[in-house]
Amino acid sequence: MANRNKEPEEEIYDKVVDLTEYAKRQRWWNRLFGKNCGPVAEKYSVGTQIAIGGLSGWCVGYLFQKVGKVAATSVGGGLLLLQIANNTGYIQVDWKRVEKDVNKAKKQLKKGTNQVGPELNTFVEKSTQFVKQNIVITSGFIGGFLLGLAS
Repeated sequence: MANRNKEPEEEIYDKVVDLTEYAKRQRWWNRLFGKNCGPVAEKYSVGTQIAIGGLSGWCVGYLFQKVGKVAATSVGGGLLLLQIANNTGYIQVDWKRVEKDVNKAKKQLKKGTNQVGPELNTFVEKSTQFVKQNIVITSGFIGGFLLGLAS
């Protein structure tokens, strides 16, 4: 009965307000990742979250690129020096012992492949939950990380 007493403009206004409230509660990532997700930092706008994620991702990607180059150069240089030392006679490699140790390690790896440690499962669950709760920042971080790797 109360709805019949309202003017048409008030009814439309009430429907629009209800729709905006519904849109605030039903974010687009809720449809993708479930109802228990949403950014933890909801006090920041989406643009701010993407900017923070993108900037931090770019920094990490750039550092990852530089450290990766240094690590690859160090490992490659070390292997080259070991090979030169082996060819000149400074070191002698017992290849039978190396093969025996590698086969032993293979057997141990085959035994443990079916068992995944519980700490790995909890890490994956926590990471997945973090990504779901911070989807906007995470997407900005991934984009910035890729840009940092490319620069």
